[in-house]
Amino acid sequence: MPNKNNNAKAAKKDSAVKIMALGGLDEDGKNMLVVEAGEDIYVIEAGLKFPDASQSLGIEYIIQDFTWFQDKKDRVKAIFITHGHDDVMGALPHLLRQVKADIYTPPLAAREISRMLKKEKITGVKIHKINRHDSKRIGGRKIIFFPVTQSYPGAYGLAISTSQGYVVYSGEFVENFDDLDDHFRGNITICSKLGQEGVLVLLQESKGAERSGNTSPRHRILPILEDTFTQYPDRHIFISVYTQSVYQIQEVMAACREANRPLVLYDKELRRLVDGLEEIGIDIPRHLIIPVDKTRDHKDTVILISGQGTPLFKQLSNIANNEVDDLQFSSDDVIVIASPVVPGVETVYKSMENDIYKRGGILKVIDHKKVLSMHASKEDLKMMIFMCRPKYYLPVKGEYRMLCANAMIAEEMGIEPDHIQILDNGQMAVFEDGELVSCKMEAELHDTMIDGKENWDMAGVVLKDREILSTDGVMVLAIGLDAKTKKIANGPDIQTRGFIYLRDAEYITAECAKIMEETIRDNVEQKKYENLETRSQIRDKVSKYLFKTTGKRPMVLPVILEIGQRQ
Repeated sequence: MPNKNNNAKAAKKDSAVKIMALGGLDEDGKNMLVVEAGEDIYVIEAGLKFPDASQSLGIEYIIQDFTWFQDKKDRVKAIFITHGHDDVMGALPHLLRQVKADIYTPPLAAREISRMLKKEKITGVKIHKINRHDSKRIGGRKIIFFPVTQSYPGAYGLAISTSQGYVVYSGEFVENFDDLDDHFRGNITICSKLGQEGVLVLLQESKGAERSGNTSPRHRILPILEDTFTQYPDRHIFISVYTQSVYQIQEVMAACREANRPLVLYDKELRRLVDGLEEIGIDIPRHLIIPVDKTRDHKDTVILISGQGTPLFKQLSNIANNEVDDLQFSSDDVIVIASPVVPGVETVYKSMENDIYKRGGILKVIDHKKVLSMHASKEDLKMMIFMCRPKYYLPVKGEYRMLCANAMIAEEMGIEPDHIQILDNGQMAVFEDGELVSCKMEAELHDTMIDGKENWDMAGVVLKDREILSTDGVMVLAIGLDAKTKKIANGPDIQTRGFIYLRDAEYITAECAKIMEETIRDNVEQKKYENLETRSQIRDKVSKYLFKTTGKRPMVLPVILEIGQRQ
């Protein structure tokens, strides 16, 4: 173990160092780590994830369970947002409603977060802009930030000093020595100095751990764009990218600059992002950017279209079908898909492909098995381990097989197997006197599913009801009773949606009506009629009958309206 005396002098005496993930382990997205050093708590990232096909019953996104913070919120010294992607900062407004702490983030992300908090009406939070090679004292201890190359400008990794050694989080990174722009150029040599002073534990992302070699230069789309521009010199070229893939957006602008081709920034969000890039000092080729209504004034216009997931591919379908007012798509046009097909968008993507081919357009899909996402591959991860020389190693960020691949890389680098831990969300690694003493479950966590602006028990009854509605439909039974005599005044009237075609199943609806009438009469005669209880009995009896008759379990909604009742 490297000498940690220098680090120990700079840090508080910590009785224990604890590390836990509230999200991001064995899943894609929803990243959040907490580092507890003595009485100080530091939060690293607060991301969301999007639902897969089995979870998408009206759910917009999924965030962490924050109940662990309830009795600890006053001990949180900082929230570190390493870059501006949804999977690391999308849950921030929800966290800040419960935990008010200063935020430390790169300049462009600071701009986005400020806008986000204003929109959500969250006040009382200070946002600190982290620049290259910053070092700060936060909560009385030294925090070292080091720049990394990533798809977002200004991204960083960080080291938290403790009396047992540094806790180092690598961030998302690739080793790329060709980017000379300060906003993207990394400097992981800082980690060599940290290794000399003493790294207790290194936490590294796992999303690229199954890939051999280095990610760079296989992350670049610029050569493909240049070839495409050369191949189609006099055609309009549509290019799709995800809005948060800032590196690729800059590659598109670089390719247009090199070919001197006019560029349309199609959507408002993209134009706002480019304004932000210019604001932080990135050179934008303004002389090439033209408004969308001037597209057909040039025969070689590049139209850059951005968005997230499903909406992006739906937008491309609309363009291909000429269902937008400001663009005209023709069979001579080229569409380049630079946005990878992520889980949950496959169906929409295939529909988009069909629409483009029907129009006769030329579709060029970038192979993302060859052009890699900007996450650390095996050799990148090995380099960081070599620099930091950690005593313990925790793979983070990724599905379980990725975490295992990451752990095997650490073992190849000479870290003892018992010093490598694959944790679950809610499982806490506890270090005392420089030794791992336990990895117990600290918190039983549940996904928090967000539907629109609020969380209306999305994990429970509501989702089950939506699943029933989507598969077996609904039956509504309505009847009117005299409020005094409780005799049937009108009805029953029965309506179904998504269950059966009424004209072909009149005997079923007749039997359901009979069940409703008999249940009400029996309860009235036995002097035990009560509206809610009677409706519950009708629901149970009708549901059992429908399942026995049809094999379906539709949602059954009995309505008993008592007419003439005093208000």
